[in-house]
Amino acid sequence: MIARTTIDNVFETARVEEVVGDFVQLKKSGSNFKGLSPFTDERSPSFMVSPVKQIWKDFSSGKGGNVVAFLMEHEHFTYPEAIKYLAKKYGIEIEETVQSDEQKEQANERESLYLVSDFAKDYFHSTLLKSEHGKAIGLSYFKERGFTDETIKKFELGYSLDQWDAFTTAAIKKAYKLEYLEKTGLSIVKGEKQFDRFKGRVIFPILSMSGRTLGFGGRILKSDKKAAKYLNSPESDIYHKSKVLYGIYLAKQSIAKEDNCYLVEGYTDVIQLYQAGIHNVVSSSGTALTSDQIRLVNRLTKNITVLFDGDAAGLRASLRGVDLILEQGMNVKICTFPEGEDPDSFARNNSLDAIRTYLKEKSQDFISFKASLLAMEAKNDPIKKAETIRDMVVSIAKIPDVIKREVYIKECSRIMDISEDVLFDTLAQILQKERKDTGKKTVAPQVFNVVTPEKQSVRKINILYELERKIIELLLLYGTVEEEFEDLILETNEKGEIAFKPETVKSKVFEKVYLDLQDDEIEFANEDFRVLYYEIINKLNTDEGFQIDTFINELQSEKASSITDILMDEERYNLHDWESKQIYVKEKTHTIAQVVSETILNLRRYLVTQKINELSEEIKVQEPDGRENSLQDIVDYITLKKVLSEKLNRVL
Repeated sequence: MIARTTIDNVFETARVEEVVGDFVQLKKSGSNFKGLSPFTDERSPSFMVSPVKQIWKDFSSGKGGNVVAFLMEHEHFTYPEAIKYLAKKYGIEIEETVQSDEQKEQANERESLYLVSDFAKDYFHSTLLKSEHGKAIGLSYFKERGFTDETIKKFELGYSLDQWDAFTTAAIKKAYKLEYLEKTGLSIVKGEKQFDRFKGRVIFPILSMSGRTLGFGGRILKSDKKAAKYLNSPESDIYHKSKVLYGIYLAKQSIAKEDNCYLVEGYTDVIQLYQAGIHNVVSSSGTALTSDQIRLVNRLTKNITVLFDGDAAGLRASLRGVDLILEQGMNVKICTFPEGEDPDSFARNNSLDAIRTYLKEKSQDFISFKASLLAMEAKNDPIKKAETIRDMVVSIAKIPDVIKREVYIKECSRIMDISEDVLFDTLAQILQKERKDTGKKTVAPQVFNVVTPEKQSVRKINILYELERKIIELLLLYGTVEEEFEDLILETNEKGEIAFKPETVKSKVFEKVYLDLQDDEIEFANEDFRVLYYEIINKLNTDEGFQIDTFINELQSEKASSITDILMDEERYNLHDWESKQIYVKEKTHTIAQVVSETILNLRRYLVTQKINELSEEIKVQEPDGRENSLQDIVDYITLKKVLSEKLNRVL
């Protein structure tokens, strides 16, 4: 694990405006920066960065947080990956917590495997671009495939010389250990001899989601019936082919932004589509699709479109991968290309607009596609038709969502012209069999009756929520500020009327808020705000050097996100032309003391109003003899509300 001192150092050093600025074009806007959202397509900037608070907020998507949260959202890093990225950016040495000798050895070995793989990637790429054989053979091949120089550099494509140990010798000369060359599979060791695994092949580096080199794919260029056309790195401590997707590092942002992932079969399919302008595309690298690969996509989107080439022979086998996608609760569409075409050739021979149009128009929902494909096979054979229908229901049974299952059963019934009852019975049998096989409980599907929803009333503003939220904001922004407050002491005057006697006291904002709420025995109604309130009060009470950014960094991600939303909410009014909508925003001319006092008074007034309403409801069901006390309580509360309203200059 990364040491706490390293994490603290990273947060103290990293500047959110600098890190975000690497990915988003920011422009100065007062004390903040603003830019277009990297998470949605928008024309008017709603993405704000606060250097003072060291937080960011995207009002179009609702996302926000600190510098680490941005990297986790935008780059889809894990928390440790984000910390390591920032440490590398700012030249901070990463310290690990105390580990056993065995743990240290394992960590060092993994890092050594990464370093060897990075060296190999750079070596192969350099060989392709700079060596005579690389340019004459490898580069010529890529050029023939239609890849541009920019694409070749973007995917860091390479070439391994057609020599027995050219790479291995070069790596050893650079002090890389043969042990790690063998463990990554880059070199094959037989006795005292070493050979290059990828000799005479063009190289496709395979990167993790965070951009680390995991392994390689190599394509042979000469005719050799004994050699495999494509060769992948063997399994290692850092490369598990069932858990990685080719192109995921370059595609991840586009997948999240487009909310869809195109899944193809080969390396060149990915590269050709990417070069054409379709960036949200990945490949299973010629291997059968696995659950781990699907979960990788699931981190970015719930939607997958599987692209098949025009060869119908392999379609039936490929459909098994669709069932795996359905099991993960994802939405699947399928698109096939014309006969004789594959994603590579189609992208090479068509414009971006033509490709997008084709993908949009030809992508079918999986049930429609599977039904048409299997129906063609069955034709007029009743037995095959029955098998086809059962095959479709088996796929539907993979879907975990009960509502989606029912929708697909209805669609299957319509397409195959068979009753829904029969399909539901078949589905129940399949689920029951799965339950017996796995020992897990499976809920049998039930037909849902559509109920017309009642007309919804217009959503009202939750005043209590807004007031509690405002108190949190004031504590965060001004908690340690010392101000003169006009305390209002409740008393009864000579006429027996309730009134407030003003008394000026000097205290810090958090002390004022805490004491007032404690005196009135006020508890936050919102559970999240209540937890945050006590954490903030405790922090302000124990830490004289309270800093918002430091406090946020110490919180769990959900709490940190909530605080970011509160702090950046005021920026929302700087992003729109409110006056054009006849909404006039009041300038902040009040002092901090006035704003704090007014907020607390508003909260008191609201709670008093609630109490009056409660007593009014209770009195309706009371016996006549018991109403007198309740009526007097109502009168007292109404008087108190009047005093509070006068203090706030409000009209009852």
